[in-house]
Amino acid sequence: MFKRFFQLVSFYKPYTGWFIADMACALVASATALILPLGVRHITQNVLEGAAADAPRQILTTGLALLALALLQALCMYFLDYQGHHMGAKMERDMRANLFRHCQEMSFSYYDSHKVGDLMSRITADSLSLAEFFHHFPEDVVVNSIKLIGATLILFAINWRITLVIVAFLPFMVIYTLRFNKKMAAALSQGRERMGDINAQLEDSLSGIRVVQSFTNEGVEEGKFRTQNERFLESRRRGYQSEAQLYCGMDTFASLMPIAVAVFGGFAILQGAMTLPDLLLFIMYVNYFSAPVQSLVNTSRLLQEGRTGFARYWELMETAPEIQDAPDAQDLQNVKGDLELKNVSFSYDGGDSVFRGLNVSIKAGEYVALVGASGVGKTTLCSLLPRFYQPQEGEILLDGCPVESCTLRSLRQNIGMVQQDVYLFAGTIAENIAYGKPGSTREEVIHAARQAGAHEFIEKLPQGYDTDVGPHGVRLSGGQQQRISIARVFLKDPPVLIFDEATSALDAHSEKTVQRSLEQLAQRRTTLVIAHRLSTVRGAGRILVLDEDGVCEEGTHEELMAQGGLYAGLYQTSLEV
Repeated sequence: MFKRFFQLVSFYKPYTGWFIADMACALVASATALILPLGVRHITQNVLEGAAADAPRQILTTGLALLALALLQALCMYFLDYQGHHMGAKMERDMRANLFRHCQEMSFSYYDSHKVGDLMSRITADSLSLAEFFHHFPEDVVVNSIKLIGATLILFAINWRITLVIVAFLPFMVIYTLRFNKKMAAALSQGRERMGDINAQLEDSLSGIRVVQSFTNEGVEEGKFRTQNERFLESRRRGYQSEAQLYCGMDTFASLMPIAVAVFGGFAILQGAMTLPDLLLFIMYVNYFSAPVQSLVNTSRLLQEGRTGFARYWELMETAPEIQDAPDAQDLQNVKGDLELKNVSFSYDGGDSVFRGLNVSIKAGEYVALVGASGVGKTTLCSLLPRFYQPQEGEILLDGCPVESCTLRSLRQNIGMVQQDVYLFAGTIAENIAYGKPGSTREEVIHAARQAGAHEFIEKLPQGYDTDVGPHGVRLSGGQQQRISIARVFLKDPPVLIFDEATSALDAHSEKTVQRSLEQLAQRRTTLVIAHRLSTVRGAGRILVLDEDGVCEEGTHEELMAQGGLYAGLYQTSLEV
């Protein structure tokens, strides 16, 4: 509990000055609110009843003083509403940035088991509710506490007997509030989870909209979304029910208190124990007594929302990336590209081993192809080299240095990947190529495009390099997308390359064009190719054939064909397809 409190307070630290100013305005605003009714009482009782000769002057003077206080209160409330919210928005921005940065550091294994839509909900919706909490909670506690305590003291000064009657309502109000707050908190927590499910369903359906429409399964997706939507509605219904019960009860208490004051005050006036101006003042302060209680109840709802959002925030922030730099990790320098896997074993989430005791050695500048049936671990092996996943046993060496002893940044900067599933970001062609080397010049971008064989088709586009690629690059063909991804790696200029079935989804013409670009990119670099179409790796310096037990065959295309083993069978099958 104390740990969470200090974590919460730490977000106010960069804005200490604004927070102090905010609390000062809260103090002044609540104090002036308590003083204003006393000024009215001064006019009604001390001035009018006395009917002094200078009564007009006293009324004017008191009125001007009350006006000044009202203006001061208005200025303070403006500051609270504007700058206070601005401060909360800045803290929301900081938390959202922290979450996004942390998500960027999470390992692939985390995203294998977590919904992106739920993470989006934590970064957006949860952060927004926390901004309201950061601003309103301390302010409301200060303002309403001062009003409640001040009004109680003034009421005791006017008539302590009637005040005791009013104070007697407090225990019932507190018990009632605590009971329904617990229900409301549970509903809020469930509502957040259900909203995460809705976001996940949205992300899944809209990302696959082409598949949905090609199979005419719009009704199926609508049904799945309807289910999630109804579940969210049910959680909101329970939340609104608890909220209605809470506020209905509090409104009832607030209505009963003025009635009690009118009845007991009436008897007090008849007995000469209270004047009519005092009764009017008492009724005014009863509102100052009940309103803060209601506001504090509202603040308790804000607290519940804040606690829920804050818990979800720290649940993610305290999830450490499975793969991160060792304390003594060093940056790689002057990488040549020697790769070696020694007795490497790996499985996903403790399941069946993808491979066990795998040994592979690749010399710097060598062009090596990985082939084998689907599921033998070709892509997995390539994902282990840049440490997207961590093997359970064995070690992987780059230039004789274990990759675990290298910083992730320097390791991945020295490895370039061209994958079958190209991902282009929203923006222009130039921006997507420049992603390989942030800060690169237009000349460097164009040079990389020329090397990748992409410059010709880019120049023919209406806006050339400034052409918007559309979401995920949909405005470009598959071959064009692939050549842009290759240009991106040319610009990165890494000593180690991994081609993960980079041409298997292309037509024959695009495949030949892209293949030439890949061959140019591979020159003088250590290159590891995963091949689906075996005809594309005939020129590889060495071919490694994988099966369930690891590397079962090794050699050039001609050597492996002469052996008549697994590779020869796979190659023959590929020709028949």
